[in-house]
Amino acid sequence: MKLVFLGTSGMVPTKERNVQSIYLEYNGDGILLDCGEGTQRQIQLAGLNAQKIKRVLISHWHGDHVSGLVGLIQTVGNFAGDHEKTLQLYGPIGTKEHLNHLMNSCIFESRVNIEVTELDLKKLEIFYENDDYELKAINLEHSVPTLGFRFERKEKRNIQLKKLKELGVSQGPHLKDLQQGKDINYEGKQIKADEVTVIDSSKAVSFIFDTQLCDACYELADNSELLVSEAVYKHDLVNKAEEYKHMTAHQAAKLASECGAKELILTHFSIRYKDVEELESEAKDLFENTKCAYDLMKLDLPF
Repeated sequence: MKLVFLGTSGMVPTKERNVQSIYLEYNGDGILLDCGEGTQRQIQLAGLNAQKIKRVLISHWHGDHVSGLVGLIQTVGNFAGDHEKTLQLYGPIGTKEHLNHLMNSCIFESRVNIEVTELDLKKLEIFYENDDYELKAINLEHSVPTLGFRFERKEKRNIQLKKLKELGVSQGPHLKDLQQGKDINYEGKQIKADEVTVIDSSKAVSFIFDTQLCDACYELADNSELLVSEAVYKHDLVNKAEEYKHMTAHQAAKLASECGAKELILTHFSIRYKDVEELESEAKDLFENTKCAYDLMKLDLPF
């Protein structure tokens, strides 16, 4: 699984940081989480292929999270080849109306079929799944309708090739049945899936952008391998965070610690912080395995 932080600034871009966007890729499926202005250029700088993007997840409709969307849609359509490309877009209540306004704000011939799904989820629920993974979402608490997202790789079975060799089983299409937990008959011998496979439990990455700390954050982030969370302010500005319904670095670390996350990455920083090490330090006081994201930071997660 690949993660690329395309933008890590809050509200406005700076010389060092673009506004919010994260690219996730799993088994060739590209997923874009938010699309602030300049995201297309960040995609180019990161060496990514925008044509791989199949799904766009919009946390909410503040401009720093969506103002790059129209340009991205136009570019994806222009380079789609002879066939119209389908892009699945998920967002909170009001997404269809907001997207319609954006698409009518400039003139171009769209060659992208956009399938829009509005989500209004009081509890964590699956909104998309395939054989490999599930995407889940839940309403968060911000000044406008806002979603948090969770990518969950499904439990899978890994083949023990050494064990197969000991049993005299060659590689072939029958391995797929074993990976699905089905016993097979191979050259007159019964091969039990449980004897030649090891179960790799499900793994989750959770994304919390604009919100105040709330019960839904805990439901979303529970037992995550990685929690990606906003940290707009240091905790000395907790009153400002509460006023604007954002989180502090301290609160993000508290969440990671209490929900059983294994790693915390902070993002979406106020431009008042020229050096985000102070935010990282504040979080590490509570949750040691913390780092601050930077633009074009790439992670290869082993699942």
